[in-house]
Amino acid sequence: MIPDLRRLAPTVLLTGAAALGVWPLIASSEEVPAASTASRSLATAASRQATTRALDWLESHQRPDGAWYADVGFKLNDTYHVEQRNMPHIGVSALCGTAFLASGSVPGRGRYSRSVERVLEFILANQADDGFISAHGTRMYSHAFATLFLAEVFGMTRDERVRDALEKAVEFTYKAQNLQGGWRYVPNALDSDMSITVCQVMALRAAKNKGIRVPKENIDAAVDYVLQSAVTQDSFGGFERGSFKYQFRSTNRAAEQNTRTSFALTAAGLTTIYGAGIYSDGDIARFIRERDITAYTQRGKPLPSLATMRSYVLRHYGDFASPQYRDRYFYFYGNYYAAQAMYIAGGRDWETYFSRLRDDLVRNQLDDGSWRCNVAYDGERGREYPLSTAIAAMLLQIPNNYLPIFQR
Repeated sequence: MIPDLRRLAPTVLLTGAAALGVWPLIASSEEVPAASTASRSLATAASRQATTRALDWLESHQRPDGAWYADVGFKLNDTYHVEQRNMPHIGVSALCGTAFLASGSVPGRGRYSRSVERVLEFILANQADDGFISAHGTRMYSHAFATLFLAEVFGMTRDERVRDALEKAVEFTYKAQNLQGGWRYVPNALDSDMSITVCQVMALRAAKNKGIRVPKENIDAAVDYVLQSAVTQDSFGGFERGSFKYQFRSTNRAAEQNTRTSFALTAAGLTTIYGAGIYSDGDIARFIRERDITAYTQRGKPLPSLATMRSYVLRHYGDFASPQYRDRYFYFYGNYYAAQAMYIAGGRDWETYFSRLRDDLVRNQLDDGSWRCNVAYDGERGREYPLSTAIAAMLLQIPNNYLPIFQR
């Protein structure tokens, strides 16, 4: 018998942290939102209806093999380089499955239980002996989303077969971390970037919440990499204090100057920090002391506060919410991270951010229940895409409080 999800999730979070003794998951008192704010759902009748239509659309587009199909490739500047077209996609399928989990469906129970079971089988069938989850050339992004999906399924079912796969996936992830402390498209690459690093950290956090071993030194190294990427002062080129760089290269100043910051990257950096169990400026100070390192500074300017980082995200939400950009994939993956960070922070920042995001998503949903996602390659635009619909469905369901990864 599968226990009630609303009772299970908080219990798993608390007992996992207590048993393992590291990587704290409970916010410091100075960062915990007021109870009235934390408990108030911001879901509306319109957002609930939009969610149901989205999940029904995803269910109807799942293929017989349990997957959702998409082009396999990687981001290249402002476009997407396609290596294989319209293939069973590990990352997209894992995100679709996670959207169903967020509704309360699990293997064996719930309106979308059959879809969850089928995508679970697809993911398990595509795990290599070394733990890497990949199909048709998908990379570390997809591996991370699949690992997170397995972690949430295991937490809700305690299925030993899923546990075995999850442990292998987690070991592959932390062994794929490079000397910078981050991750890139392929395992053990020489360089790192913020968007791929955050995926790995959130997958590792989800697994650790369920009692899976994750070495603390790997998480510390990731936090170190992310904090070094924080912009400490406004500077030429549009860098703003409180934002995060796409790549930080401490040994290559020229290369570092060619990096960039954005709403999505800053949301990713902030979510990585929270995902590592650092919830306040005091936690950052303790992290610095415990590792016996010099405080993070750039040109003598100290690290910005978490509030300054959140302020950047709030100010720049509109960068991709305008009609010109709101159906680009930047909008969806940027908000996938921003929503996690803002929800953990709670309070007025969360209410301000989510109210706008919720209404924008409801307004932009297509009549069939999906969301358009423009990838702008080879002249193709306006393709309805399972990825954007899965992410939108997840975002609208955050107030459900079913998924531990989306909990405070």
